[in-house]
Amino acid sequence: MKAIAVYHNKGGVGKTTLTVNLAAAFSRKGYRVLLIDLDSQANSTYAAGLIRFQDEADDDIKENYVYQVIRERNSYFIQDVVRQSQFTDPPFDVIPSHIDLMQHEFELKEIGVSYTRLANKLQKDADAYDLVVIDTPPSLNLFAQIALIAADYLLIPSDLKPFANEGLRNVREFVENANDLREQIKKKPLEVLGVVPSKINTAYKFVERILPKMEMAVTERYGFPVLQSRIFERRDLSAAIERMVEVGELDIPDPQSIFDYKPNSQSAEEFEALTQEIMQLIELEEAA
Repeated sequence: MKAIAVYHNKGGVGKTTLTVNLAAAFSRKGYRVLLIDLDSQANSTYAAGLIRFQDEADDDIKENYVYQVIRERNSYFIQDVVRQSQFTDPPFDVIPSHIDLMQHEFELKEIGVSYTRLANKLQKDADAYDLVVIDTPPSLNLFAQIALIAADYLLIPSDLKPFANEGLRNVREFVENANDLREQIKKKPLEVLGVVPSKINTAYKFVERILPKMEMAVTERYGFPVLQSRIFERRDLSAAIERMVEVGELDIPDPQSIFDYKPNSQSAEEFEALTQEIMQLIELEEAA
C-alpha cells in the first residue's frame, strides 16, 4: 500500500478536483483505492457523491467519519467508516469528512490525540488497498499534520500564482516539521513528488511564454520539483463535479469523474498523463 497526500496551504488551487480525479484514474486502472478526506470543507466527500441529502436531519455522515477514526483508539477502524464512492466506475472507497471537523481540532489537541493514529489504522488495513489518496485542509493545522504523517508521498497542486508560490515556503517548513515527527516514530521522510501545475490558464501565449518561467521559479526559488503533467482550467472539469440530477422536485448532487463525464476530453487526457507520471515516480506496478 502506498499513500499520497495532496497538500498546499493555499486554497483555490484545484486540490479537490485533482484528488478525486486521481482516485478515479487509479480505480479505473484496476487498483484498490481509498480516498481519505481530512478537509473540514468536505469537498472531496461531496465530489465523491456521498453528500446526497438536502437537509441536516438526513445527514448520515456526522456520526461516522474521519473525526471518529482519529479520536478513537480501539474503535472506528478503516473498514468501520469507509463508504463507496458514487463518482466513477469502478468505484473507490472513501473515508468522508464533515463540516463539523473544524470544531474538533481544539478538543483533539486537548485530549492529546496521537498524530499517528490514522497512520496506524491504515497499517492494519495495508493489505486492503494498493493506493491511498489523502485530501488535506489548506492550512497548517492538526489535520494536515496527521495527513503528512500517514502519507508516504506528497503532491502539491498549485496554480503557480504569486500567493500560491509564496505559500510554498510554508509547505517546505511544514514538511520539515512533519519529518521531525516521522523520525521520532522511525518512519522514513516524506517523499515530495513535486508541484503539479493546476487550474492553469489555457491561453496560447501564456502557456508558451509565461508558464515555463513560472514553473522554473518554483524550482529555483522554493526548491520543489515540478511535474511534467499539467492540469488546465477547463469547463468540463467543473461541470463534471457540479453535475446535478432531478429527483422529484429536488436537484440532487450527482458529481462524476472527468473520465465518466467526458472520457475523450482534453481534461481526461491530462489526468491520464498525470496518473502515468505518478505511477513512474512511486514505482507503482501495473494492477493485476
